[in-house]
Amino acid sequence: MNTSTVTSGSHGKGFFGQPPGLSTLFFVEMWERFSYYGMRAILALYLYTAVTQGGLGMAESIAASLVLTYGSSVYLTGVAGGWLADRVLGAQRAIFYGGVLIMLGHVCMAFPGGYYTLGAGLALIVLGTGLLKPNVSNVVGGLYSKDDARRDAGFSIFYTGINIGAFASQLITPALAAGPGFHWGFGAAAVGMALGLAQYVLGRGRLAGVGSQPVNPLPAHRRNRVLGRVALIAVAALLLLGGALTLFGVTGLINTITLVSILLPVAYFLVMFRSNQVTKMERDRLLSYIPLFVATAVFFLLFEQQAATLVIVTDQQTDTTLFGFDFPVGWFQSINPLAIIVLAPLFAWMWTRLGSRQPSTPIKFTGGLFFVALGFLWVVFAGLFRDEQGLLNPLMIAFVFVLFTVGELMLSPVGLSATTKLAPDAFSSQTMGLYFLAPALGQGVAAQIAKLYSEQHQDMYFGGVALVTFALAVLLALLSPRVKSYMHGVN
Repeated sequence: MNTSTVTSGSHGKGFFGQPPGLSTLFFVEMWERFSYYGMRAILALYLYTAVTQGGLGMAESIAASLVLTYGSSVYLTGVAGGWLADRVLGAQRAIFYGGVLIMLGHVCMAFPGGYYTLGAGLALIVLGTGLLKPNVSNVVGGLYSKDDARRDAGFSIFYTGINIGAFASQLITPALAAGPGFHWGFGAAAVGMALGLAQYVLGRGRLAGVGSQPVNPLPAHRRNRVLGRVALIAVAALLLLGGALTLFGVTGLINTITLVSILLPVAYFLVMFRSNQVTKMERDRLLSYIPLFVATAVFFLLFEQQAATLVIVTDQQTDTTLFGFDFPVGWFQSINPLAIIVLAPLFAWMWTRLGSRQPSTPIKFTGGLFFVALGFLWVVFAGLFRDEQGLLNPLMIAFVFVLFTVGELMLSPVGLSATTKLAPDAFSSQTMGLYFLAPALGQGVAAQIAKLYSEQHQDMYFGGVALVTFALAVLLALLSPRVKSYMHGVN
């Protein structure tokens, strides 16, 4: 990212003391997350609900794995979206085109067509999110210079916008799914993305040119040849996934995406380390980024099971009546964004107040792992307090999502900020795409682990995963001084 772009985007304080362009990105991401989380809140339920009740009648364990595989796929396309922004489109156009594809995907899912409209809709959302998600976060980073003390607070405010959208959608779409039907919920997600696009077009001028042009454009004499190769790779990927689905069914598709989620970040780290455009200091910073990347993957391995195994727990084992009111099971997933809306400003204030005395980035990541592991362990603890019907207490299970939220606020917005600070200049958008390969990796591996889940072995599943994560948190804490030394002043 060039200095002039960053500087121009940094002028002024127009949104909670932050650069004026943050308001545009705040609201576009709010509506995009409305669409994404609204659909995700009811996806697993739609997959395993009986056909006679409006679902697809899939086996529960396969439905959980498929939801995690979809989540992995969404983030896998982030590297391609970052590359297209860096070399061809510029981040601003990538955000717009991505939003259009996401909206069309939700429109497909709003129509009852079984596996056909489901497959087409999810594919469009995967492609669109790959264009939008890494680039909107990268433009947020571009509004600040690398030493701007407002940076972490700005990302926390941005994260609040994400969760306002997520909270609203995860109240609305489950209620629609439980009432008129699943496809009404998917249609609401389409409306949300349409509103996000309209807001982005109207507020684009506030970005002050950040992301308007590719930061490392393809030379004119190489453009057609490179884009031709990219098209061939895209076709090969579609053939690979289509072949896996045709030959081995849904399980083959899940296994293929898991393998890709493991190999792609390894390959991409190698590409960046070997690039002549990366300096010695930037290579050191990339090296420090590896344990942070792994910690992020482990975090999301647990965290994203909110939409998978924890849906089964809340749907089939938890009392959904509170104070005489029977609420949709999807409302459990709204607890996480609601807790973020409440807690994110406190975390932003805390990091700003502490200033240079705040914990280092690796220690914040350690805290994120600790709290998400504690959330998994809490599921086991909540099982000790079942009622006479054998159902879990809804307030006990709700606290799982609060623990997840504390971990998320210690790791996820800090991870976004650290990524923009540790990124090599020639790979600015692509490094943000690399960051999103961490949740892709986490969910890809979780798609395999979720196959081990069953109600009979539930305590072993949640307790075992929690203990392994606690051990990794301790290891990261021990490595923290070495990691920090390779960050060369970035904190």
